[in-house]
Amino acid sequence: MNQNDHLRATLAKIAEVASAAIEIGEDFENYEHKEGEESEQASQEDTPACVLKSLPKRLLVKAAETARTINPVNAPVFGPLASVAAGLEINEPLRLAVLTAKYWGPKPRTLTISFMESTPADLKTRIISHMNAWTKTGCISFVGTNGTGDIRISREPGGYWSYLGTDVLLIPKNRPTMNLQGFTMRTPESEYKRVVHHETGHTLGFPHEHMRKDLVARIDPAKAYKWFLETYGWDRATVDSQVLTPLDEASLMGTPADQTSIMCYQLPRVITKDGKPITGGTDINQTDYMFAGKIYPKPGYVTAAQEEDWAESEDVEVAV
Repeated sequence: MNQNDHLRATLAKIAEVASAAIEIGEDFENYEHKEGEESEQASQEDTPACVLKSLPKRLLVKAAETARTINPVNAPVFGPLASVAAGLEINEPLRLAVLTAKYWGPKPRTLTISFMESTPADLKTRIISHMNAWTKTGCISFVGTNGTGDIRISREPGGYWSYLGTDVLLIPKNRPTMNLQGFTMRTPESEYKRVVHHETGHTLGFPHEHMRKDLVARIDPAKAYKWFLETYGWDRATVDSQVLTPLDEASLMGTPADQTSIMCYQLPRVITKDGKPITGGTDINQTDYMFAGKIYPKPGYVTAAQEEDWAESEDVEVAV
């Protein structure tokens, strides 16, 4: 498999995970605050959980077509992924939609930002500045507009959520594409890093990290069923699909499972086999930046190992 095919397989698998939200409608993030964090932060019970918003089913095929038009590498591949959505015929449009990623493409792009409610200028600047944290390695940037933005942010009740990647283009212009409940200039800087960076990751097309095999292996199924039922009212099937079914590691880009990724939230020690929590991420880390640089390569920023050459006479002959 060449590099482009591997990238397409990766994006298609990521789309599979994200599409689970179509049926569930919400995700399971649980913020377990550490000692020493700002006292203004909410308790676990009061902190809004991130919701990965999905489009109405009638728009899934249209969204897939839009994603493939914007970025051809979003087009689904089969082969090793042929078992995904196995209950659907291979040519059925809905299956193609499920297997379509939501990435904006490798060319530099600027997405405009507007706010649904009257928002002070300094708050707009602060939020957009944090959204642009991803531009350290990525070529997608964000800029405010007085008109209707590509990305429309609300701070009304409803928790923290975002639509995934190119799906934002299908949202009616009078509706938000991201929600940052209650954010003000008094909100601690740590929350801007934890929440705004995370929700912007979704807007860039990044799903959650919790489905990696190494992390799923640490979870005790019996404890997870009990905890998610008591905490969120989830049944066993929901826990199976959202917590206990790992990604196919062969389809990923080779980065190890990363429980400190900004796209991974804390899971409590009461559901793990070793009695240790899955720590979750509080800011974009180096692995996140590397992944963003691969998906959205920024001109002049090298994320892959540099090639080192030598004389052709030194080439090694390998017996096969």
